[in-house]
Amino acid sequence: MTSKIAACLIASGVFISVIAMADPFTVTSPDLQSGVFNNSQIAGAFGCQGGNTSPAVAWHNPPAGTKSFLVTMYDPDAPTGSGFWHWVLANVPASASNLARGAGNEATLLPAGVMQISNDTGKPGYLGPCPPTGETHRYVITVTALNVDKLAVEPGVTPAVAGFVAHFQTLGQASFTARYGR
Repeated sequence: MTSKIAACLIASGVFISVIAMADPFTVTSPDLQSGVFNNSQIAGAFGCQGGNTSPAVAWHNPPAGTKSFLVTMYDPDAPTGSGFWHWVLANVPASASNLARGAGNEATLLPAGVMQISNDTGKPGYLGPCPPTGETHRYVITVTALNVDKLAVEPGVTPAVAGFVAHFQTLGQASFTARYGR
């Protein structure tokens, strides 16, 4: 029926353009399907007694032209005035579509060439949630598709500078948010 309508409109001088929409760029975590961190992912520091194991993260349908990814976990509710970076990975190759559970703790679980940027404690790797007692915080996991193979940053760069440099190479971003309170 649609093709008959289109043929009639074209015959009457009306041009129809049909745009095929690509599936959206998304990020998920099989470990955070409930939207809440469990004890195995909670920090083992700052008064928390969790396992501090990074969750598995998967992404789908990155933009065309993606050459690498930047993966971050950020707490915008941290009482610092500037939030808190819990996990930052640069130079994740375009051939990757996920990170295994524990990849933020064990470099051998990361794809070759990935740079673990220091979190806001000054140490590279994953630091799980541990908000102040009585507070529930949001933890935003973002995968940024980049148009470069390697982000032009040096070891020791801060998460904010890595994000700034990535901004100018970004093709698209996908995020999801999980929560944790105590």
